[in-house]
Amino acid sequence: MSQFKPRVFSGIQPSGDLHLGNYLGAIKRFVPLQDTHDCIYCVVDMHAITVWQEPEDLRQSTLELTAAYLAAGLDPKKSIIFNQSQIKEHAELAWVFNCIARVGWMQRMTQFKDKAGKNSENVSLGLFAYPSLMAADILLYKATHVPVGDDQKQHLELTRDIAQKFNNDFAKSIKANGHDEEFFPITEPLIAGPATLVKSLRDGSKKMSKSDPSDMSRIVLTDDSDTIAKKIKKATTDPEPLPSEAKGLEGRLEAANLVGIYAALSGKGVDEVLAEFGGQGFGAFKPALAELAVSELAPMNAEMRRYLADPAEIENILRDGAGRARPLAVQTIDQVRDIIGFVR
Repeated sequence: MSQFKPRVFSGIQPSGDLHLGNYLGAIKRFVPLQDTHDCIYCVVDMHAITVWQEPEDLRQSTLELTAAYLAAGLDPKKSIIFNQSQIKEHAELAWVFNCIARVGWMQRMTQFKDKAGKNSENVSLGLFAYPSLMAADILLYKATHVPVGDDQKQHLELTRDIAQKFNNDFAKSIKANGHDEEFFPITEPLIAGPATLVKSLRDGSKKMSKSDPSDMSRIVLTDDSDTIAKKIKKATTDPEPLPSEAKGLEGRLEAANLVGIYAALSGKGVDEVLAEFGGQGFGAFKPALAELAVSELAPMNAEMRRYLADPAEIENILRDGAGRARPLAVQTIDQVRDIIGFVR
């Protein structure tokens, strides 16, 4: 991949009610990469409509997610920040990839199976082809790295397969059009650290999710300090004290979740956290976790509210980012058209 400029791409769906899992699993990880990589961060609103979205809710969720990006520390001068639907080339490349990818590849995607459940015949075609659009998002900018959690690793593998198949299928045309043999990079994952997958505060066997009927199961990024502290103090635990090392958390899902959250918020390893709190009960640990969570999330909450009070500022940032992303996207699409034989 030496011929490709190192570049990071990632995107999050604007699905409303951003929670602690979104922050620790993705947004918090994005910020330091700005200082080491050329970064593009997208609000993937085209992915959001693979399931029905109320139009006004989608607009508001797009603004809220962008506000969260900015409040967490993403700098629109360092990174390109935009919403996907402003760049039509995402959809065009996705169609090309729909013709490259195989149906069998899509059928193996576990996320599709999870979301479709027993109703797979009645979900949208877009939900089935979602990973092809994700591949287009990444490869449109020839991104060499994508920060991913465990739930997206399979999709990135598919992106790599699509890139490899395109490079192989059109190898002769790629060379004839003056490009290196690898037209698309074989994108590498940047695997996130601890607490990549934050669990429900009510049930440690389930992922933290906005769809959980209990508000107490999740910390929403717009929660105020009192609400954050209350939810942590009421989180489900067990009666045993915390162990002194990580292996002592085996089988203790709720305890492992809270320790993982503390580790991710503090930037410490799980063993470091347990060295500090091992032997103590949750009566001591929960207040410490609540204090840490409030200290990290309250300033972000306030900054999000500041941005959301001026939607025009957010919209201007997204338009500016789209203006910077568009030349990169157009260049790739023009080259793809030549390679596959479209007349233009």
